[in-house]
Formats: sequence, C-alpha cells, structure tokens
Amino acid sequence: MDEQYRTRLTLFISGRTSLSLSAQEHLREFCEGPLRGNVDFTVVDVLENPQRAEEEKVLATPTLIRESPPPHRRVIGDFSDDAALALFLGLDGGPGGLTGNEPKEE
Repeated sequence: MDEQYRTRLTLFISGRTSLSLSAQEHLREFCEGPLRGNVDFTVVDVLENPQRAEEEKVLATPTLIRESPPPHRRVIGDFSDDAALALFLGLDGGPGGLTGNEPKEE
C-alpha cells in the first residue's frame, strides 16, 4: 500500500466518559468498513497525555485529526453520522464505493 494514500487518524478523548467511548466505538466501526486495511488509528487520552494534546492544540474532546492524506483536518463530535464522517475524511463515494485513495481539497 502506498503510504501517501494511507489514512492516519488520531482521536483525542478525555477519560472514559460516555461521549469518549461513543466516539471511539463509532470511529472503530466506520474504519472497519470503507477504510479497512488502509487506516492507522490512534487514540490519545488527554488526561494521560496532556502534552500531546497541547502540541496538537486540542481544546475540546473528542477531537479527530486526519493527519494524512493531506490536507490535515480536524473535527469535534461523536462521529455517529457516517456520511458526515466520510465527507470529513475526504472519501470518494463514487460507484466503486468509499475509498481513502483520493483526497479531496477543503
């Protein structure tokens, strides 16, 4: 797999709150669908790693950052709307289905 097209996501959460757990679950389910095999997904708990949150300028949780492919994007929420999540990730919804191989500009 060409690394330039591999989707890299970082989810910032705050402890084991219901919102954090919901965001994690929705994102994991989504990544098992259209991004299966083409995504690196990392979870950062800001209570355990505040330095990383500060470096990324995360002000609210849950925050999802798409690090690649460019452009970088970030969104706050529980990620329960698959269509909005696909749009945020810049996924192509053409006849071949969703793929992470064709990033779209903001």
